[in-house]
Amino acid sequence: MSPQQQLAHVALLVRDYDEALHFYIQKLGFQLVADTPLGGGKRWVLVAPPGPVGGSALLLAQADGPAQQAFVGNQTGGRVFLFLTTDDFWRDYHRMVAQGVQFQETPREEAYATVAVFADLYGNLWDLLQPKPAPSAA
Repeated sequence: MSPQQQLAHVALLVRDYDEALHFYIQKLGFQLVADTPLGGGKRWVLVAPPGPVGGSALLLAQADGPAQQAFVGNQTGGRVFLFLTTDDFWRDYHRMVAQGVQFQETPREEAYATVAVFADLYGNLWDLLQPKPAPSAA
């Protein structure tokens, strides 16, 4: 039997738990999966886009100290960091724009998807994309 694995969570450094929760829930439409106090001001905070239960989630990790704070908003040196797929690009694009999400470019059609880059509240870059169906084998 082959191993069964999946990527569960990706840690995202944030300046403040509550401001991050507001952005991801109110502006992006994510759902709160968990918000558990761990003591000492730390919390286990998970958010996930709407979709199947048990999919990948973001672990919002409040930066602890100057070294971590220096990376809030720039965990990947300015490259697109996270990729949010959707079943309806234009629905989600227009909803996000109405919520004040800042897109860095005009949406474009690529061979693989309809895509546009946006920034989260800290400046991390994301792709919003609706993948195109794979060409059928002839």
